[in-house]
Parts: sequence; structure tokens; C-alpha cells
Amino acid sequence: MSSAAVSGMAAAGADIALAATSRSPNFVIFLADDLGCHDLGCAGAADLRTPNIDALAATGVRFTNWYAAAPVCAPSRSAVLTGRYPLRNGVFNNSLPLAGTEQTIASLLKPAGYTTALFGKWHLGATPDTVPNAHGFDEFVGFHSGCIDYYSHRFYWAEPRTVNYHDFWRNRQEIFPDGNYSTDIFSREAAHFVRNHRDNPFFLYVPFNAVHYPMHAPARYVERFSITDPERTMYAAMLAALDDGVGEVMRALRDTGLIDRTLVFFSADNGASTEARAGLHGMPATAGNNRPFRGYKFSVFDGGMHPPAIMSWPGVIPRGRVVNEVGSHLDLLPTILKAAKVDLPTDRVLDGYDALPTATGSARSRHDAIFWSEGPQLAVRRGNWKLVKNGITHDGTAAGSKPLTGDDAVFLSDLESDPAESTNLRHAHPEIVDELLTLMDRWLDHVKSQR
Repeated sequence: MSSAAVSGMAAAGADIALAATSRSPNFVIFLADDLGCHDLGCAGAADLRTPNIDALAATGVRFTNWYAAAPVCAPSRSAVLTGRYPLRNGVFNNSLPLAGTEQTIASLLKPAGYTTALFGKWHLGATPDTVPNAHGFDEFVGFHSGCIDYYSHRFYWAEPRTVNYHDFWRNRQEIFPDGNYSTDIFSREAAHFVRNHRDNPFFLYVPFNAVHYPMHAPARYVERFSITDPERTMYAAMLAALDDGVGEVMRALRDTGLIDRTLVFFSADNGASTEARAGLHGMPATAGNNRPFRGYKFSVFDGGMHPPAIMSWPGVIPRGRVVNEVGSHLDLLPTILKAAKVDLPTDRVLDGYDALPTATGSARSRHDAIFWSEGPQLAVRRGNWKLVKNGITHDGTAAGSKPLTGDDAVFLSDLESDPAESTNLRHAHPEIVDELLTLMDRWLDHVKSQR
């Protein structure tokens, strides 16, 4: 049977399952921050404990080739919500807001009767026209900036250029839950939201700030671990608190009888970081594990943007599947809108595709090629080939903070045989290099012309 026929059968099966539901489905997106690509129990981490996330994977599908659309926070999050490349939606670095002209999952679902909420990190604007409530979210509890102290909820990383400031909000009103651990707040608010809105369809976005620095966790979580490395211990504790939060929300879905009516997605904005602000004694952080992938946060090598990804929807997505097809955060908006039977916007270019047929059956990915940009770095993946131009590994070394030079300034890998992107094949396959560089140039021209 042809791949097109198999894809059609999978899509038809998904449509039949959707038609059988008695009301519009709910949607929950959990997003971790700076999470190592393999730092979950279900992804092979033996020293960490993530039973709730592992249970979520057991009820659905785990994607092994799912990508963030950028290797850094704000651009990645902008793509989650808009289904558009950061270069296209205008958030191509961490200091830019999401323009009011952009449409989000929340703003597109609201006219279809959905209640929408965000509990956690926004990082896409702090002005009245760029905060979450201006982008379609009915309820918001969280912070606007890139990170906060987990207990005082202050941002103090721009000193001395900018005086530190408090950054915690309920909708447009500043609130002061001082001393309360932010992960606990977001988990509690999200679970309450599920219980309070059980009778109508909802979209719930829970972008945790864990495991992003500062490295803070309550003693009750630190005491769970006997890891000899103090950095890894704190990282494990922060992740355990996040995992408990996922469990709290999933318990609310079960208690309200909504588990079979809800598509749940878990991932991270990018890979683990080596930033000294997340390490000890001013040294580069070492706690997060992206291996065997090369690179870390900020890098367009796979370690920077190949996060764990799980999608669950009991009764629609088969249990315990592992999918190797390429997927992207860009796919979340079209997947959700299709499942909600909401028309995709026609006044703008979307870069993602409905991923549900791939999750439910043996449909192939619809991504012929996917692209990334971060500063001077560019990358493209097509099939198993990946080309990185001006790649920076951001591995915590002095050399890792600079673009690769010489032959390695253009780095071609076969990800099937070399997922670590360790061997440059540019001279062995010059025709592939030419093809991918041409694709990259055309993509760059297209997205810039659309912005």
C-alpha cells in the first residue's frame, strides 16, 4: 500500500474518532522551560523521577523527532501559539513582543465558544496590547518576563542596567503571593481552571518556568533525591515539582470526567542550557542532559531544539506509541484547530500541519523541510539530512560560544546514522549541500518578505 493511502486511512480514522465525541474537545499544552532532551523517565533518565509525565506518555504517543521552532524561549513560544516561524511572526529574538496583529490558538478558539487560560511564563510582551489578555486569553496568572525568582517573583537579571522589579499578575492586575513557589501556583491555578470549566470546552496553556534558572525548589522536593551532583539534584527537584503539577492537572481532568475529551500535549521550549546563571560558582551549568544530541539552548544543532514531546488523547490516540516522523511546535495550532473544527486563518501563512493523523496512525509527516534561525545561525532538515550554517554549540566552552569556521561553517549531517551531528559530510555529498543551501535561501527570502 502506498504511503499516501496509509496516510489517508490514518486521517480518516482520526476524523471518525473526532466525530464520535459528544462535544468540542478540550486542549491542554504543558511546556517546560530549558528541559534537557532526555531528562524524563520515559526518555531514558534513570536518576530523575517524572512518573506523571511518564504516565502521560504511556496513554498516548511519544515523538522522537519533534522540534521546537527555535532554540530559545520567546521565539519558540511565539511559534507554539501562532503556528508561524519566529522570523515570520516577528519574534525572532528574546527581546521582541508578539504583535497584536498575530493570531494565537487562544484568539482563534474564543469565537468558537472556548474559554482560554494561561498559567505560567508569557515572555511575549508586557504592554497593554501585548500581554496574554490582549492575545485571546480569558484568564492569566503568571509573569511577563523571561524568568523570575521562584519565591519573590522578581526579575533581577538585567541589573545594573535595569533595576530589578516585581513581575507577577492575575490578568492585568499585579498580585503579590510572596513566598509561594511559582510552580505550585501555576499547577494549582490550572487544576482549579479545569474544575471550574468542566461544562464548556477550554484551551489551557501551562508554560512552567521550571527548570529555568534561578535554581530554586522546596526542601520537600530536594529531599527526594540522593544524587551526588548538587546541580543535578536541584534540577531534579525542580523537575519533580513540575511533574507533580502535571499530575495535579491530569487528576482534575480525571475527576471531572474530561480525560477522554481532552487532547494533552507536553514538551519544552528548547533544550537544556549551559548558562552560568543556571550553574554553580559562576561556572557553566551542567545539570541538563541533551545527549546524544549536539549543542544546547541557543544552538541550532539538535541539542538546542529537539525537546521531548508527548501527545495524549485516550480513545483517539492509541496508547504507548512511539513515532519517529518529524513534527514541530508549529503543528500545534493547526492540529488543535482541526480537532476543534475551527477554520484555519486564510489571511496569513501558517508553517505547521495537522499532526493528529501522524499521532493516531502511520501517516507520514507533512513537513518536506523545516528551518531554524538564531542570530547568525541557520539550519534546515529535509528527510534525514540536516544542514547547519554558522552553527554555535553553546556548550559552555569558550570555543562553543563562537560560530564554527572553515569547512564546518557549513555542516551537513545524516541524522539517521549520526544523530549527534558529529561528522561533517559536506564534501562527501556536495549536491545535498547545494540543494539545502538553496532551500534555506529561498525560505529566508520568503519569511522575511512575509514579515
